[in-house]
Amino acid sequence: MRASAFVYPWDVNGDPEAPGRIASLGVAQVTLAAAYHSTRALTPRHPRHRIVTAEYAAVLYPPGGFWSDRDLRPHPAGDWAPGDAFGEAASALASAGLEVHSWVVLAHNSRLGAEHPETSVVNAYGDRYPWAPCIAQPRVRAYLTALAAEAAVRPGATGTELESLGWYGLAHLHAHDKTGGVRLGEAGQYLMSLCFCPACGEGYGVDAGELAAGVRAALEPVWRGAEDGGWECVERGLGVETAAATRAWRESVARRLQEEAVRAVRGAAPEGFRVLLHADPVSYHCGANAGVDPAHILSRADGVVVPCVDGVHRLAPFAEHAGERTVLAANLTVVSGMGGNPANLAADAARARAEGANELRLYHAGLASDADLAAAREGLAGV
Repeated sequence: MRASAFVYPWDVNGDPEAPGRIASLGVAQVTLAAAYHSTRALTPRHPRHRIVTAEYAAVLYPPGGFWSDRDLRPHPAGDWAPGDAFGEAASALASAGLEVHSWVVLAHNSRLGAEHPETSVVNAYGDRYPWAPCIAQPRVRAYLTALAAEAAVRPGATGTELESLGWYGLAHLHAHDKTGGVRLGEAGQYLMSLCFCPACGEGYGVDAGELAAGVRAALEPVWRGAEDGGWECVERGLGVETAAATRAWRESVARRLQEEAVRAVRGAAPEGFRVLLHADPVSYHCGANAGVDPAHILSRADGVVVPCVDGVHRLAPFAEHAGERTVLAANLTVVSGMGGNPANLAADAARARAEGANELRLYHAGLASDADLAAAREGLAGV
């Protein structure tokens, strides 16, 4: 199975040993960040630093002049990834024989929400989520679509993987996050992620004030500690018809963004450029792995990258709609400190293959310890 390792430019730039070390894992490809959200990352082998603090969502290359007259625009990275960090890393990785695909984070951007709060998701209580742009707003979709095309089609990249190309909601590992005091299941996450900005309030097709009141009422048992289940709990809380109206609006908005972004990337890319989405087969889910309809997204993109940190069960719904050339990549965490089990890589890959996967993604070559990388190398040798 073809395998790719996720990498940040700061894992590579300034470390001449990094390209060879990554190639020695046995991967054919790297998925290299070109646009990324704020983060604090470990670099356990870099000769000049051990911690990188990316202070805000940024592009890791110089943004083009196209943005000069636009109010929503990407920001270049600061000193954690100066200049054309993506291009420098891509060149070094290619020199080690690795194919480079860009890794583009889209609807997850705290700086956008801080500078333009009106673009953010607003929950039923009136709280804004500055990390979550509302993709129902036309100017937000236009920004994300243009960013997708520019960040994906970088010199040296032969494909792209688009992350958070859909709704982003409550779930977000914020600095000193303190939102885990009440355990939210699928229903709670959905209800707390419903947006009530003017565009969404109009789009639902029901009275927005009444819907917001209904959402708050549906959440009351959750705050008291009641069991929080799946979609049936949303229907029970809002009523079947109202729940369906919210889901229909959100799914139609996400589909439109996904179609527009994929079309924009294809329009900017050379022939043969692969376009993949990080995706979840449950269409009302939101987050980095956007909820999609498998049949629809595989009719638009070349494939998907599917999270498998808690098992390979999300692969089968995509496999049902995969064509001969569809990429179905199982994303396996190989960082033991982040819940991964690199020693089990060969067995996990076999289970993923049985569910329809034909490629692997290893998260994350820059964050893993030496012991994790050694286990991943041995596991890939057995695949």
